[in-house]
Amino acid sequence: MARRRSSVLGDDAETARGKILKATETMFQRYGVVKTTMDDIAKEAGVSRPTVYRYFGDRDSLIVALIEARSRRLFGKARDYLRERETFAEQIVDGLIFLVDRGRQDPIVRLIVSPEHMDMATALVGSSGLAARLTYEMWAPLLEEARARGEIREGLTDEEICQWIALVQLILVGRLDFNSEDDPDNRRMLTNFLLPCIVNDAPAPRRSRA
Repeated sequence: MARRRSSVLGDDAETARGKILKATETMFQRYGVVKTTMDDIAKEAGVSRPTVYRYFGDRDSLIVALIEARSRRLFGKARDYLRERETFAEQIVDGLIFLVDRGRQDPIVRLIVSPEHMDMATALVGSSGLAARLTYEMWAPLLEEARARGEIREGLTDEEICQWIALVQLILVGRLDFNSEDDPDNRRMLTNFLLPCIVNDAPAPRRSRA
């Protein structure tokens, strides 16, 4: 029997958006990002296509919302993990590698940032300002604590730091040779080129072994 399609998902907008996002996740995993249509998502959610557009103005907005929701699931775990580190220098290196590694393990994020979709992902994340917003949301509490300890260079705003972190994270996400969080090359790159831009008394650059 065909699923009955409704024009509403209930009175709670957040619950309705959540159901549509869940349907989107299911369809992306079933058909892939490119082949999934708004009709597919509507059918899976059990609503009409206009209802999907009521909560998400277009397909790009829906994908951005999905990236946002999936990314935020990592934040609590990531902050708990990073507060075990004694310095912000350790937090920023371990945190970026942790977030990229876990993000690439996420089945939906992996689909969206796969090589064939990188142009789309970069355009969506960049044009919407999503990367900067999520990065600020993730790192602002840790930056506040680091400033109180006197670890952040003078003259830098949290917004500037988070913009730089977001760019570096996008680079790491797009690296096809990013194998695991234990890869010393990624840590060396972050230590040599990111830390001196942000923290006081950054560790000395690590030289590659001959």
